[in-house]
Amino acid sequence: MKVVLIMFGQFCRGNPSNEKRTSDMWGSGHYGASRGDRIHKGVDIRCEDGDDVFAPFDVTVDRKLKVYSHNRYAAIDEGMELWGEGLCFKLFYVRPDQTSGSVKKGERIGTMLPMQTVYPGITSHIHVQMCDRTDPTQYF
Repeated sequence: MKVVLIMFGQFCRGNPSNEKRTSDMWGSGHYGASRGDRIHKGVDIRCEDGDDVFAPFDVTVDRKLKVYSHNRYAAIDEGMELWGEGLCFKLFYVRPDQTSGSVKKGERIGTMLPMQTVYPGITSHIHVQMCDRTDPTQYF
């Protein structure tokens, strides 16, 4: 039996190796990191505000997401849900170029939103979360 490993390709223009956000004054970017009374259900990938965001492999854009339910976060309150390689995953803090349809690996799917306007001093990042909320670390 042949085992096929699925790995995310490059997400952000300025981060070809998908370097993860480590720790900063706002917390840590790894799966399971403390968020007060809850835990972080994704992995944060470093991305500069305004960077192009790319499809990590051939994907289908399923829908646009609203990340928060509070106006305080309006500047970064967008995301998208995608399917590809048998995986369903969400990207937060990304303004999608489209809200449905197919995109090839490496093509632009959106723009990183201005995280510094909401969280000054944070390591700007996109949040990658599996639709079933399992740990996505194995795909990096």
